[in-house]
Amino acid sequence: MTINLGEITALPMFAEARVLSGKSYLDQKQVEWVSVIETPVENFVRQHEFVLSTGIGLAEEDEGLLHFVQDVYESGASALALATGRHVYDIPKQVISFAENKGFVLIEMNWEIRFSDVIHSCMEKINHYQQEELKKSEQIQQRLLEMVLQGGGCSDIARYVMKQTGFPVLIADTLGRVKGESGCTTEHLMPWNRHRESSVTVAHAGNLHPLHKKMEKIVIGNASGLLMRIQSAGKEQGQMMVFSLTDPDDRETNLLEHASTAAALAFLKDSAIEETEMRLKDDFILSLANGEFVSEERLLSRGKLLGYNLTLPYVCIVGKLENLEDLFSKNQEGFASYQHWFESMIYYVSEEILLAGETINRRILTTIQESKLLIFLETEPGRNDLVNQYLDLLERRVSRLLPGVVLTWGMGQHGDGVIVFPDSYSKACVALDLGRKQRGAGSRIDYEDTKINRLLQSLSHDKDVQEVTMSTISPLVDYDEKRNMDLIGTFTAYHLNNGNVSQTARKLNLHRQSLLYRLRKIESLTRLSLMNPDDVFLLDLSIKIWSVGLKDGNG
Repeated sequence: MTINLGEITALPMFAEARVLSGKSYLDQKQVEWVSVIETPVENFVRQHEFVLSTGIGLAEEDEGLLHFVQDVYESGASALALATGRHVYDIPKQVISFAENKGFVLIEMNWEIRFSDVIHSCMEKINHYQQEELKKSEQIQQRLLEMVLQGGGCSDIARYVMKQTGFPVLIADTLGRVKGESGCTTEHLMPWNRHRESSVTVAHAGNLHPLHKKMEKIVIGNASGLLMRIQSAGKEQGQMMVFSLTDPDDRETNLLEHASTAAALAFLKDSAIEETEMRLKDDFILSLANGEFVSEERLLSRGKLLGYNLTLPYVCIVGKLENLEDLFSKNQEGFASYQHWFESMIYYVSEEILLAGETINRRILTTIQESKLLIFLETEPGRNDLVNQYLDLLERRVSRLLPGVVLTWGMGQHGDGVIVFPDSYSKACVALDLGRKQRGAGSRIDYEDTKINRLLQSLSHDKDVQEVTMSTISPLVDYDEKRNMDLIGTFTAYHLNNGNVSQTARKLNLHRQSLLYRLRKIESLTRLSLMNPDDVFLLDLSIKIWSVGLKDGNG
């Protein structure tokens, strides 16, 4: 917040002064301070300083005066005013020519004007200007904060900044998703959307102002501009992009700082509202899944208040994010802890769940508990493909957010219908549990496809069945744990290939003799014959019951 040389030279005491060079630059040169300097200059002059001098000791030396002016110019001073009439009587042409060539403002003033009066008048002008600018800055800050406190958001802030600067403005969250903009066209928005999915090298806007350290010059597509980080309590909330603005003056810099503060407040306000709303919705959906409502009328009424239409048919999908800790260990930059990272990722995953539903024009009820995803997807009769279509889309979106993520899904029955949320949820949980046990992480299984596994799981609860099962396969389990030979997997592959040794060996990538050795070991440990159909049936059934209901110590 500084004045320029034009305003300084317009002061009454400079009425008889002569501007010898750089006259066209008067309105461009800023003045932050006034000082009196005689030779040598060294490092006693700083940038944007208005320097006064008598030229003492340089009266008879044209070269000495030239070197003095050169030193003042190279220090970054805005101008040099020489008092002539005592030590310097005439300023040589070569000095004036040097100053003119460099665009440096050189002023000749009368010796009789006291430097103390000049300094007093200039600093009074500078201080008055700074006070006025400070008032304007405070008014801008107050206006922006009131705007947010009265219900305004990022779009209102963007419009205000656009009006003040004349440049297009965009405000986005930490993932680059636009939360407000003003003056932006497709020429700005399309490159921005491409930019948010790629890394871009940026440079600090400058070192002349402390606030510049929060800014970065950036080029997006064919447009350049200034990117400012929106932060609160040491945590980044989002970004503000001002297109076409690359070298802000102090007034623009302070405007952007106040706008950034207001935007951080808007993000925090929106976050608080969203968290409250999400908590109410989470509690409602959990109650819905667990069947805790005493009447259908109360359920429909509560759902309507939260914006849910529960009179439509829904199918439940339960998912599991399998490898979040591994993903965090590979990419934890910018996060203080796993919990901090987890909360951020889960927030964005929940948004992707809703956005995927919007894409296929289906209503979604969702909540996330730890790493378990609970989704009720609006469905319709005869559309058994709808769930898989939705999950394909959702997995693509989540994979862009969390590259390498592994998702396992269990789905309720497609024809569950209206107001059967607990039943559909129970089926989806069964499908997820059985799918993870039988097919492992990353599988996707429908409740309809779990009939055999449900039968086996039911059998696993019977004491006699448990005894027969464990007595049959315990020798194989113990041997596999000690020798790591996977005899159970060997038998399963052998049985799936209908007892064909050559085909099984190829499938397991084993030498034929190695496979035969394993098969003989299975027979000796279990005392069963792989040539006897009843023994083969018993061993196969025992392995299936064990893997579904007893493998992890259940039953």
